[in-house]
Amino acid sequence: MKIFYDKKPDLIVLDIMLPGINGWEICKKIKGEADIPVLMLTAKSQDEDEILGLELGAHDYMRKPFSMKILLLRIKKLLALSGHSQSSMEFEKLRIDRVSRKVFLNDKEVSMSPKEYDLLVYMAENRGIVLSRDKILNNVWDLYTESDLRTVDTHIKNLRKKIGEEYIETVRGYGYRFELNT
Repeated sequence: MKIFYDKKPDLIVLDIMLPGINGWEICKKIKGEADIPVLMLTAKSQDEDEILGLELGAHDYMRKPFSMKILLLRIKKLLALSGHSQSSMEFEKLRIDRVSRKVFLNDKEVSMSPKEYDLLVYMAENRGIVLSRDKILNNVWDLYTESDLRTVDTHIKNLRKKIGEEYIETVRGYGYRFELNT
């Protein structure tokens, strides 16, 4: 609870089996004070446990062991549904409108494929961070799509043509970084 009050997070991933106070009580307290998404992540695997968690106000419930990819996708989804993700991002001449899923360069709409848009948003959300091709592939393409690292390179090339070279930097031998290089 101290972390909840001190940090004011946008989302809480909560275990049930905690020392002192259990996750059920923490969930009930948090939901009584704030409309914040709560994802229960626990080894408790009975249907009754999941039902209780959802009845107490948890937005989602995952059982251990879990897939990190699925956890991250669920977190992303909960943040988007709760409105805690930014509706617009602006970088000098470039504006990304997340509500309409449109991109503007010098106030003119840039035509993009859905995957180009997803890639641009992912890179912009991670501005300044060097992202490996593998990390980009795992976070932008879904689990069931047959894609390889060259897919990332091709989409980066297409994005650069559409928004300009100055936004995406190549980090040789590793990957890419979204950074304004002006």
